[in-house]
Amino acid sequence: MSININLELTDHCNLKCTMCSQSMRDEAHGVPHKFMDWNTWCASLQNLRSFDDDIHLCPHWLGEPTLHPQFDRFVAYAFGNNHNNSIFREFRLHTNAVIFSEERCLLLLELANLPFMKPDTFNFIHFSIDAYSKEAYLKVKGKDRREIVYKNIERFIRLRDRLGYRKPFVSMGFVVQPNNAHEAKDFHDHWASIFSSKFTVDHDWQKEHSDSIYYRRLNTHDQEQSDKLHQNTMVQLGFSAEEVQRGAESF
Repeated sequence: MSININLELTDHCNLKCTMCSQSMRDEAHGVPHKFMDWNTWCASLQNLRSFDDDIHLCPHWLGEPTLHPQFDRFVAYAFGNNHNNSIFREFRLHTNAVIFSEERCLLLLELANLPFMKPDTFNFIHFSIDAYSKEAYLKVKGKDRREIVYKNIERFIRLRDRLGYRKPFVSMGFVVQPNNAHEAKDFHDHWASIFSSKFTVDHDWQKEHSDSIYYRRLNTHDQEQSDKLHQNTMVQLGFSAEEVQRGAESF
């Protein structure tokens, strides 16, 4: 049995995505924004040792984890103490890649390929991108950060390939909605040109261990209309309408 645990490093965010509560209220959780302190992080990780189940750890919920001023130190500590997966079995990072330096790329690649834990421990980084053009990015994400985000992610992939690493795989996230659905194919074609090896195109969370272009349906008050837009978009990308019917566990 596995347990998914989100240890949210911060509820601050540097974007205002239209589909996220960060753009809908001043305080993500109804309380002032904060950063997790070092002692809380260390104690929380040590407490995970007491679980008999496999822990799937994510340092994210509503905030952007890389905004934490000690993000690199926090994740390095977690992996450095995870010998034989004694703390967590899997780790997944969700980020908008606005703050994603070359030094951070190299650190994450090193952590994903440490020899003293299972090779699929750090399997995925999910990049929340949601647009292809600068215009759509600004509408969906609330700030003009498209160019730096694309540059950062492309650099990460090039570094991974140049160093000969397979992990972590990357998931290019695109939440289908009225302001971006028209450029879903452009989004696909761009990232397909960047990947140097096998990748999947997914209408739900990826099931294979590979790089992925992931089109998620928008969760909204008019879910039927949102599901229809998602379905039509996926059909245009080559899926059948039956394939992309909303499943019981769809996100």
